[in-house]
Amino acid sequence: MQSTCRSIRRLSAFVLALVAASAAATAAEIPSEHLEFFEKQVRPLLAEHCYECHSTQAKSLKGGLRLDSRDAVLKGGDSGEAVVPQKPDESNLIQAIRWQGSEMPPTGKLPADKIAVLERWVELGAPWPDEPDQPAPAVAKTYDWPALRAGHWAWRPVVRPPLPPVAAAKWSRNEIDRFVLARLEAAGLHPSPPAEPATLIRRLYFDLTGLPPTPEEVKAFVSVAGKSRSGSSKSAEAAYAAVVERLLESPAYGERWGRYWLDVARYSEGYGGFVDSAALPNAWRYRDWVVAAINADMPYDEFVRYQLAGDSIDKQHAVATGFLALGPTYIADGGVEEAIALAKLETIDDRVDTVTRGLMGMTVSCARCHDHRFDPYPQADYYSLAGVFNNTKNEEIPLASPEEVKAYQDYQKKIKALDSESSKLRGIVRKENRDLTKEESARVAELKKQIADLKRDAPEKYPVLHAVADSGSSDMPLAIRGNPLRHGPVSPRRFLKIVAGDEPPLFTRGSGRLDLADAIVDPKNPLTARVIVNRVWQHHFGFGLVRTASNFGTLGEQPSHPELLDWLASKFVGRKQGDFAWSLKRLHRAIVLSATYRMSSAPSDEALAIDGDNRLLWRMNPRRLDVEAWRDSLLAATGELDSTVGGPSVSDIAKSNRRTLYAAISRNGDKFDSDTFLRLFDFPVPRATSEGRTSSIVPQQSLFMMNSPFMIARAKAMAERVAKDAKHDKARIDRAYWLLYGRAATDEERQLGVAFLGAQAATDSELSRWQQYAQVLLSASEMMYIN
Repeated sequence: MQSTCRSIRRLSAFVLALVAASAAATAAEIPSEHLEFFEKQVRPLLAEHCYECHSTQAKSLKGGLRLDSRDAVLKGGDSGEAVVPQKPDESNLIQAIRWQGSEMPPTGKLPADKIAVLERWVELGAPWPDEPDQPAPAVAKTYDWPALRAGHWAWRPVVRPPLPPVAAAKWSRNEIDRFVLARLEAAGLHPSPPAEPATLIRRLYFDLTGLPPTPEEVKAFVSVAGKSRSGSSKSAEAAYAAVVERLLESPAYGERWGRYWLDVARYSEGYGGFVDSAALPNAWRYRDWVVAAINADMPYDEFVRYQLAGDSIDKQHAVATGFLALGPTYIADGGVEEAIALAKLETIDDRVDTVTRGLMGMTVSCARCHDHRFDPYPQADYYSLAGVFNNTKNEEIPLASPEEVKAYQDYQKKIKALDSESSKLRGIVRKENRDLTKEESARVAELKKQIADLKRDAPEKYPVLHAVADSGSSDMPLAIRGNPLRHGPVSPRRFLKIVAGDEPPLFTRGSGRLDLADAIVDPKNPLTARVIVNRVWQHHFGFGLVRTASNFGTLGEQPSHPELLDWLASKFVGRKQGDFAWSLKRLHRAIVLSATYRMSSAPSDEALAIDGDNRLLWRMNPRRLDVEAWRDSLLAATGELDSTVGGPSVSDIAKSNRRTLYAAISRNGDKFDSDTFLRLFDFPVPRATSEGRTSSIVPQQSLFMMNSPFMIARAKAMAERVAKDAKHDKARIDRAYWLLYGRAATDEERQLGVAFLGAQAATDSELSRWQQYAQVLLSASEMMYIN
């Protein structure tokens, strides 16, 4: 920014005090996702547009204002404080980039999306990682790679630890329990008792399939498991193991865990808005590939390799490269060279971020404009990976015969030829600065009609796969301060030095995607296995062993059970007898068969006082169902669920009986009716790879349950189902409880239900008394939580 900003008013002393108080906050008090937002979106923006005039490296510091450190931003410049945390409208910086008084940068107003980034940053309190008040070094950093690898847990080699000694060894059902129990005993805690059989079977079904067990399945399991109290524990254990195997072989297993993978892959049907508005109508083919691969228990290393380079490995798995192709593809907002280059770099950055954060828990994308501030990711390493995707193009692979493809393309050529003739004629008239002649007007009208007729009768485009392909094999120059038109040294395509060593082998096969895939799934890479076993653990327990599932760097959290994490990771990639050999099903089996998984979620005052966050796993975490499992369980309980696997997405899932997995999703969350429903219940925004699910409780959710046509339709279906299944209200109430909650109604619940059903229905309600009662039961918290 090149002005002294003299026209911007100074803020009051009260605001100054707020700023000073904010400055005292440390990075440890700032949520990691806010710090990642700063590093990925804010710092690069400041570096690109502001540092030339507002940093210690500026030839002439303008307005006494520096924007290259937290202290400098809070201090401000000649015109007052630059930022008032949480108050963008009162911040000089935001006023300036909005061109309200001052016009920053003076070379041209920032695009709306970049202004929104800075506004969001200030709204969050202007988070900035804790670092000295000094600029980025003028010379490249030097790295002591061996010392760095030894200095942080995530970069050390995975080594299988020995099983720790424990006092209460009889509690353990497998090795997982030994690691958990050792931590508990060291803290003076003990594990919670086993969950009740009905609670456990419901938990298991939801975790492995995202669907509830039927009343008959619950009763059958409880009948066998209940005998364990009288000494027949082997029968109960066998029954539980049999249920686990059946669920792992269910098609619903792949649907459940495929959806979690789609979070990582930031899956959508396109429609990103603004400079990323294209549709991806065949994205569902990638979704179906993911579900099928997980159901087939495709080894995870193969699963990853196909998604990065399936087109180079086996053409039938080219669909798997939707992992890359379905991300945002930015187009320039205008035809200028800089806009085109920046749009391409934004597309590349999305792929670098998805691959490194999603697969390895590394925030490499933060090194786009400068060496990473906290982790050993040099900017040159970023462009070593960016170069791979700079040689990668999107491709649509026809799923039709060559004749069909040619016929469609020939038809489109006719439309383009007529359109070109019309445009050419109009261009001549504009160039000659005159009106159309009578003959020309008639010809333009004729062309317009012909084009309209052709478009009306045009055949639908043949189906395609959204995939990627190689477009070159050249290395990419480093972009100085993230500006792709300011070239630095060329960065050879190769893997990250913190993982691969001082001089990683060069990528030589085409774009380098296959080389990159092999480097990621190399068993010597300590990050890939740790990240995926942590993600699986996270979805079983509500939290990962590392709670920052997409950031294993120095700003991420330490693992709560580091030896257990490494034991799982080493077993996962191992191929000896008893190892998992990259099998996700074997990993799931080990987790759900453990005593740790089978604990009750009941609280303990003693344990809460010592470990209130349950980081040591003294009980199972009660969890709220995600939107998919909750909606699917409603349809399953009412008997309406359509269990068909695969196929095109549904634009309005609230009007469909398909599983929620099959909802159409737009990247911007504003294209499909399904988007509105999903956003209401905390569905992750697919604009970037997702770390995990969040859970909120807002009034709109309750209003949806009370008033939405979806809930009213479920209430009617539920009332109809129990009316068919039982003859009297008491029996119908019990049947409803079994269908919805997997248990019988208590005497009190039965009495309340009978009393409600016996009262006169309100005359202004469109629902019968039973339908109203069903809606209440469907909306209860017990439907949304598992213990």
